[in-house]
Amino acid sequence: MLGRTGVLALKALLELAAEPGRWRSVSDLAASQALPAAHLEQLLLRLRRAGVLVARRGRQGGYQLATRPEELSLSRVLRAVGAWPEGAASPRRSDHPLVEAGPDPAAEQVAALLRQRLSRAVERELEALTLAELLFDLRSARASLSEEGGLMLG
Repeated sequence: MLGRTGVLALKALLELAAEPGRWRSVSDLAASQALPAAHLEQLLLRLRRAGVLVARRGRQGGYQLATRPEELSLSRVLRAVGAWPEGAASPRRSDHPLVEAGPDPAAEQVAALLRQRLSRAVERELEALTLAELLFDLRSARASLSEEGGLMLG
């Protein structure tokens, strides 16, 4: 459902959210996440243009989050990089046909309405889910995989 572009953008943003005061270069982010630098740079530029990131030039420059992770919805991130999930109606587009031709028009209409409901549910969830929640999940997963087998509750 979520394509490669969306995953790459979220991985990079999680890396930035983990160290909020640190400026991170494209090459640094790409190396730490084993991401392709050229593609990542294009994503970071889109995120900067959308106001998700701020950039600073120079040797001590790089990228940082423009807002706190708690204020950054996943829908905003995915729209910024053009990675809206397949099957979810984009908030900007709703030109899907309601009814497809078939032997039972009523059943086709019910199926179309179900697709719309599911699409709206995905849209609502992506709007409600923040980068901070993903960061918590990441930290929990890392803690559970550590030798101590720690568990984060929150």
